[in-house]
Amino acid sequence: MTHRIHRWPAQQRVRHGGPVAEMLPPEIEGCTRVVLVTTRSLANSAIAAVTRAAIGNRLVAETSRMGAHSPIPDVMALAALLREQEADRVVALGGGSVIDGSKVACYAVWHGIETQEALMPHVASRAAEGDPWEEVPRSPRITAIPTTLSAAEFAPYAGVTDKVAGRKHRFTTAMQVPIAVLLDPAATLETPAELLLSSGVRAVDHCVERWCGAEPAPFSDAVSYQAMQLLAESLPAMHRDPKDMAARATAQQAMWLSIMGGWSGVPTGASHGIGYILGGARGVPHGITSCLSLPAVLQWNAPVNGARQVDVARIFGGTEGHSAVRDFIADLGLPTRLSQVGITAEEIPGLAARWDGGAPISQNPRKVHNAAELEEIMRLAA
Repeated sequence: MTHRIHRWPAQQRVRHGGPVAEMLPPEIEGCTRVVLVTTRSLANSAIAAVTRAAIGNRLVAETSRMGAHSPIPDVMALAALLREQEADRVVALGGGSVIDGSKVACYAVWHGIETQEALMPHVASRAAEGDPWEEVPRSPRITAIPTTLSAAEFAPYAGVTDKVAGRKHRFTTAMQVPIAVLLDPAATLETPAELLLSSGVRAVDHCVERWCGAEPAPFSDAVSYQAMQLLAESLPAMHRDPKDMAARATAQQAMWLSIMGGWSGVPTGASHGIGYILGGARGVPHGITSCLSLPAVLQWNAPVNGARQVDVARIFGGTEGHSAVRDFIADLGLPTRLSQVGITAEEIPGLAARWDGGAPISQNPRKVHNAAELEEIMRLAA
């Protein structure tokens, strides 16, 4: 047997089955200086108004500056705001970019990091294993209200983007995960359909890559298998009827399950890694990157994990894993080819060359030895 470690992030609660208006007040009880972080697209939304009202007079500042893929300047600006306001809680309302940006901003406050140059060594040094739980209490922590299905709020890792270099950096520390998550399906109602459904495919990517991983674990298998089943049912139901609140609630439960296999040490693979490249270099949204990369990676990996892909094909309604997932995504009205997002075949070698040899591509079940092999995978998505 191989020595394995199951790591729990420092998350204390997930509230679900109620509206934000009821679930948020007890989460900020005892706080006096709350900062609301969201995006420009949500700043004037109904869910933002509900959130502000629930925070009440504890709200000392609000920002909607956080951009897609959590640009480092936006993250550092948020860190400066948190320091200036002496915030004791961050309420992060939005998708993966808002939540990941809030994580890294809090980390910067905890460690007195005030510049991008000072942040980068911390990102690099924490990319692999992450911290154990820290004994020293940290403030501020995050209460997350997700409006998409990316599952960033359940993860102790975060991605931030250096837009000048066109690269995404990822690091992990147990304490930066939100202390609490509030799952209210009504919070997703104002999210554009393409964004919501593609973030659901991101959740599919989480569980499919772990189910098909080279070294599965019982805990990861259990949550990943259940997540695949629930997503295969709920995402098409949401697509058919955008007012189906039960489907939205089920999808939220599914994306929660989809991320948890990682706690058992089962990694994702080349699909996630290609997504980081496409996001950093070309600004392709998180969810859309999974729509493009997952079918291609399944096709390339089939020689080594075809037996596991039989279950993927059955759950998503096809005969082969890659074609079943590709058709499932297309039936949601989402792109499955690089050409559909304006990336030509001629660009693939340059994109593949951006891989630095590290995880998660290096953890792919079928070993990717070099940029030329990564290019092979990407051409399956052309």
